[in-house]
Amino acid sequence: MPKDHGIGASPKRREDVRFLTGTGNYTDDINVYGQAYVYFLRSDMAHGTINSIDTSAAEAMSGVVKIFTGADFEGVGGIPCGWQITDIKGEPMQEPAHPVLAQGKVRHVGDPIAAVVADSLEEARNAAEAIDVDISELPAVVDMKAALEDGATKVHDDLANNLCYEWGFVEDNRAAVDEAIKNAAHVTTLELRNNRLVANPMEPRVAVGQYNRADDHSTLHTTSQNPHVIRLLMGAFVLGIPEHKLTVVAPDVGGGFGTKIFHYAEEAFCTFAAKAVNRPVKWTSSRSEAFISDAHGRDHVTKIDLALDADNNFTALRCDTYANMGAYLSTFASSVPTWLHGTLLAANYKTPLVYTNVKAVFTNTVPVDAYRGAGRPEATFQVERVIDKAARELGVDPIALRRQNFITEFPYATPVAVEYDTGDYNATMDKLETIADIAGFKARRAESEKKGMLRGLGVNCYIEACGIAPSNLVGQLGARAGLYDAATVRVNATGSISVMVGAHSHGQGHETAFPQVVAEMIGIDESQVDIVHGDTSKVPFGMGTYGSRSLAVCGSAMVRATEKIINKAKKIAAHLLEAADSDIELKDGQFSVAGTDKSVAWGDVTLAAYVPHNYPLEDIEPGLEETAFYDPANFTYPSGAYCCEVELDPETGKVTVERFSAADDFGNIVNPMIVSGQVHGGIGQGIGQALLENAAYDDEGQLLSASYMDYAMPRADDVPFYAVDHSACTPCTHNPLGVKGCGEAGAIGSPPAVINAVIDAMQSGGHDVTHIDMPASPSRVWDAMNS
Repeated sequence: MPKDHGIGASPKRREDVRFLTGTGNYTDDINVYGQAYVYFLRSDMAHGTINSIDTSAAEAMSGVVKIFTGADFEGVGGIPCGWQITDIKGEPMQEPAHPVLAQGKVRHVGDPIAAVVADSLEEARNAAEAIDVDISELPAVVDMKAALEDGATKVHDDLANNLCYEWGFVEDNRAAVDEAIKNAAHVTTLELRNNRLVANPMEPRVAVGQYNRADDHSTLHTTSQNPHVIRLLMGAFVLGIPEHKLTVVAPDVGGGFGTKIFHYAEEAFCTFAAKAVNRPVKWTSSRSEAFISDAHGRDHVTKIDLALDADNNFTALRCDTYANMGAYLSTFASSVPTWLHGTLLAANYKTPLVYTNVKAVFTNTVPVDAYRGAGRPEATFQVERVIDKAARELGVDPIALRRQNFITEFPYATPVAVEYDTGDYNATMDKLETIADIAGFKARRAESEKKGMLRGLGVNCYIEACGIAPSNLVGQLGARAGLYDAATVRVNATGSISVMVGAHSHGQGHETAFPQVVAEMIGIDESQVDIVHGDTSKVPFGMGTYGSRSLAVCGSAMVRATEKIINKAKKIAAHLLEAADSDIELKDGQFSVAGTDKSVAWGDVTLAAYVPHNYPLEDIEPGLEETAFYDPANFTYPSGAYCCEVELDPETGKVTVERFSAADDFGNIVNPMIVSGQVHGGIGQGIGQALLENAAYDDEGQLLSASYMDYAMPRADDVPFYAVDHSACTPCTHNPLGVKGCGEAGAIGSPPAVINAVIDAMQSGGHDVTHIDMPASPSRVWDAMNS
């Protein structure tokens, strides 16, 4: 019978009450007395030299408080990159300046040139239109390969060229991989593109800057996934504000998907401007603005080779990728195509030799950074597409080929420098074959053919690395911040608990799942546990929420802090019960002496902690509050197997996803309902990438899909009801909860399953199509079948 509380139960999400009743507190809901509004004048050309900016007419207009240009930020730090990559020659990557407002040049459509602060948004917008900017247009650099040709226009004049870095991994494997491919019985080669995406969270970005001259303190409210990181980057590296003089608050946030991890120029501007004009300053992005100012995702061009021996065993994998950085380096951009991508190319398979080469390229486009999955979807798509192509070339069953090459013994050290602690890939594939009813596919295909439709089935496997760690290792790899997390557990006198966590919840359900953990450890009702997050003045420290790290890293810190609470509470209970500490047991909210009927309730012990009449203060200090930091010993490795069935109309090329099944291994599950919801959302985004979404630029650097009129977001009728299962569980061995992370899996595993199904459908109709790039839109599919 399902549990109704604690770990493994599915209580309704408590945060949904305020979201569904319209009482959430989002950044745009925050309005401060006397606030001014900011409007950014953004470049409408992709590349150009700024000759002059005349603000005189605009400054004289009604309501204008102050107009800022790049000149106001001379001497102010630029937006920093949080990860330095060392190239194949041992040299640091080229790292150009990223000014808050453009200085000297504009480098992408949307680059902020000036910012108008006014009494109202309308007055700020009107004044911005009156600013006279003289820009000499330069050739735009859009295509990555062309950007690296001799004589190509440079995005940054002070750099040697447009190559941010060339990275090889594992460089020592390179010659052996080349030799293995040269001598292989069979080699499958595939060239593909991982299309550029716009994250499009429901809530656009917002920033409200405030400054208090009485105590020289700045406060920023912002739509961020990691407020402590914003405080660190913006305070220390951009504006030079000591951390104790800067508070960053991220209240309710309406989705992020990675695009709200990063420190943006608008946050720094609002904080800077609030002090400069001595008024609160507010900026709310429009949806159109978001398309050209939020960091984009993906955008890789790849050639991949898979070598097999005569028995169809994988012997080597080689991957050459061009990765688009856009015009500037966003916070974690440099790490995505390298350490978050190259380390996952071994995937679920015992391929003995793997090598990847990545060229990261600057172009005159919006910066590219982590988007749900961040590097792992790119790696999975490459590997799973080339395996499917190999199976078709060899005339073998694609599931059987995968099973033959699965890793089966754990722990397993891959040739790309990571060690999987646990997993059972055959178990997830077994589960997938059942829930997807693969045995019944033949009959379903026949029914589709009767209607004149083509039906295809695609499978794939995935593995991802989550909870990036440990800090000393990632520091050696170039990370400029630790990747631990922290939690403070504060027990009130009457037994209720406030837990301050470094993770941030913007859809993950932390306010529901985290109390399940603490309540079960103590044996109290979950309603007695409250989660506090998103405010740097209340939380000790934290690295935020991304990379499916919340429960594995921050949750583990919370467990460690709760263990400290329990240990101290046992000492107090021992005094109250006149027993030894070692004899005290805690179960169902009662402290008892082992082997006796003597007990005392949780609430009595917590009251005694604050009213210490019954134990000596020289032994135990009053109060019941503990903090713990947790730095993981290794990544966690969620994995799974996915299956997609599509129906394809050969007359129009339209693809409909008819069935989708997902079997995941997430380790131990705290709240199955929330986990299923995370998988559902990720699959929806993956289907969107596979069939609909594409951020397309023309040769002049203009974003052609810059609104929902041209950027095709998935709608309800684009996705089916999903069959989701996560019962094939191999707990993580190195965190106290045994959890692995679940937030990104759906977006990682779904795109190759969809495209594999589309290829299968086309080939079932006699069309010799071996690959189609995402998105597989009707026109692309029709053209592939008829060209």
